[in-house]
This record gives sequence, C-alpha cells and structure tokens, in this order.
Amino acid sequence: MLRRFLLYLSHASWARSIVTHWGVARRVARRFVAGETLDEALQAARLLNQRGLLVSLDFLGESVTSAEDARAVMRAYRHMIERIAAEKVQASVSLKLTHLGLDISEEECLTNLRHILTAAKERAIGVTIDMESSRYTETTLRIYRTMRDEYAFDNAGTVIQAYLLRTENDMRALAAEGAHIRLCKGAYLEPPTVAFPEKAAVNANFVKVMTQFLRAPLTNGDRPYLCIATHDEAMLQAAEQLVRAENIPETRYEFQMLYGIRSARQDELAKQHKMRVYVPFGTAWYPYFMRRLAERPANLWFFARSFFAR
Repeated sequence: MLRRFLLYLSHASWARSIVTHWGVARRVARRFVAGETLDEALQAARLLNQRGLLVSLDFLGESVTSAEDARAVMRAYRHMIERIAAEKVQASVSLKLTHLGLDISEEECLTNLRHILTAAKERAIGVTIDMESSRYTETTLRIYRTMRDEYAFDNAGTVIQAYLLRTENDMRALAAEGAHIRLCKGAYLEPPTVAFPEKAAVNANFVKVMTQFLRAPLTNGDRPYLCIATHDEAMLQAAEQLVRAENIPETRYEFQMLYGIRSARQDELAKQHKMRVYVPFGTAWYPYFMRRLAERPANLWFFARSFFAR
C-alpha cells in the first residue's frame, strides 16, 4: 500500500510542487542524484571510475510536450556524449523516449534519437533506451529494434522489467536476436492485468528470465548481453551462482546498480565482474526520487531520519 501511494505521488503535480521546494527533500535526493548539472555528473562518474566502476549517465526527465524542449534534450545528450569521449570517462548514456518527444509524435522522437545514436556510434559510446510504464512497452521495443538494426550498433540496448507478465516472451525473442538488455524489476504503478502484484512472483520471474537469457544459444553469431540491474541480495547471489556454474564470460553480462545505493556491494562486485552504476542528474529529479523511495523501505527511513535530524 505504501509503495502504491509513493508511486501515485511520483506523478502528482501538487506533491511535486511541495517536495521540490522542500530543502530536506532536495538534500536527501542528492543521495540518489549526482547533481543538477553535467559537470557534477561527470565528476561523480570520474570518482566512480577511480573505484573500478563503469557508469551510465542519465539526464533526468520524461513526458516532454514541447518539440523545442525535446530538441534541447537531444542537444544536451549530444553534448554529454562529446564530453564523455573528450574527457575519456568510462560511461555510457541512458535516455527515455518520452524525454525525446514520444508523447508529441513518434517521428519527433525518432529524429532526436537518430541524432544521439549518430554521435554515440561515432565515439563507440553505449546508449540504453530506458523502459517507462507499460503503455510504452511495445513502442519502446519497436523503436529499439529499428534503431539497433538501422545503426548496426551493438552498444544500443533497452530495458525489460521483470514484473510485467509479458516479459518471459519478450526476453526469449530478444535473446534470439542477440539483444543488449538491462533487466530490472520495474518501478511503475501497474495493474495486475499486466504485472505481477506480489514481490515474490516478481523475484521468481527475474531469476527465471535472467537464467533463460544467459543460457540462450547463440543465433547466427549474435551474442545476447545482459545487464543484471538489482540491489536485491538474493537476486545478486542467484546471478553470481549462475555465471559461475555456467562459466558465462564477461562478454555476456554485467551488474548494474543505482547511484547512492549499496556502494560497498558495488565495490565488492567490481572485483569479480563488470559493474556499472546508473548516475542520474538534472533538475527534473522528483519522479525518479519518489520511485526510489517506493522501491525500498530503507530509502524512506533514510528520508525520515534526515527530516527529524534537522
């Protein structure tokens, strides 16, 4: 019930107005958000690189309704890619299609995405298309497949959410295509007609589709690549046991975690596996922050302690 309420608040404009002007919330959000500027995000990325961690930079934002705003986001991503390459930061980028204008038109979104992918491919910098709520799942997968094939770009990936009922079929098809996939549990409010309502079922599906994807036979030389994105210790241990038991090479997988969560575990994983940290930044941090509070009670407790410690 608490999770559903927090996810409702992540889309409530009245709550956004209150929280974003609340000093305590802004300070606590900095645990999960690297800053509001690209300079701050790149500095955070360099510090993570020094610890042996890879990075995925995400310029926060979604549901853009102005074509000029969407183009400004595209230009911001191109600039980010140019700086990653020039400054030799070990980072890829992540983006949301609604941030690039998908709610305006698919054509607008594709035009902006092509500009980003062109810059990224020239510099061999990975691009992951984030997954949003289930209303965008089919469109996101179609756009991912179109861009992947159009650019013949192995470093183009997308995200699959384990809580969706359709995920097992999607993952089976994507493995056969040699896709680059980030598998996460899912962080949006979804009805039971499209998503597993119980955490245990989501966890079981995560392990099931992860195992099937990593065991998938290669097709026409394609090598499916899995980003195992979780902070759940049971899921992490299941993944480590699987890659050891199946002798799965590092060319087939990596671990991913969010900035500011389980940093010590990130360092531990980096000693034996590729480990990438998802580093968000920007002024549009409110929806992302609320979803992080909804995901783990420990995050909400951290927020409450910060409030009463003022």
